[in-house]
Amino acid sequence: MANFTLNDTPVSVDVDGDTPLLWVLRENLGLCGTKFGCGVGQCGACTVHLDGRATRACITAVVGVEGRDVRTIEGLKHPVQDAWIAEQVPQCGYCESGQLMAAAALLDGHPDLATADDATLDAAISDQMTNLCRCASYFRIRKGIHRAARVNAKENLP
Repeated sequence: MANFTLNDTPVSVDVDGDTPLLWVLRENLGLCGTKFGCGVGQCGACTVHLDGRATRACITAVVGVEGRDVRTIEGLKHPVQDAWIAEQVPQCGYCESGQLMAAAALLDGHPDLATADDATLDAAISDQMTNLCRCASYFRIRKGIHRAARVNAKENLP
């Protein structure tokens, strides 16, 4: 039995502790926004937030989320979502939920990116976001992150 908070709601699931969180989310809890990509934590399609940090759900055993806060794309409410639409970021959409989750965690952890130039933002993305996009829409992703960073900074002013 695993007990954790999922998108602000306490949940209990009766699964083996070594079951990957990805499969618990998809198969046991019916949340299919978190995607299976590579299965080894490299591509980022399965990215969720674990206590606010971007985490690969495919390599995170459910026992590791016991008593913790998990947020999936279904529970995300972040300026990055509107920025994705405004900048027409999505192409095929397969990596999109992982990209959004990683971008939201990046921006929440680095509010200084609101005024970053492309080189600084690219470096932060490279360091923090190793999400792959089959369509190679990285230019649009960067534009979306820039837009969201500016909005996020305005929303968090004192």
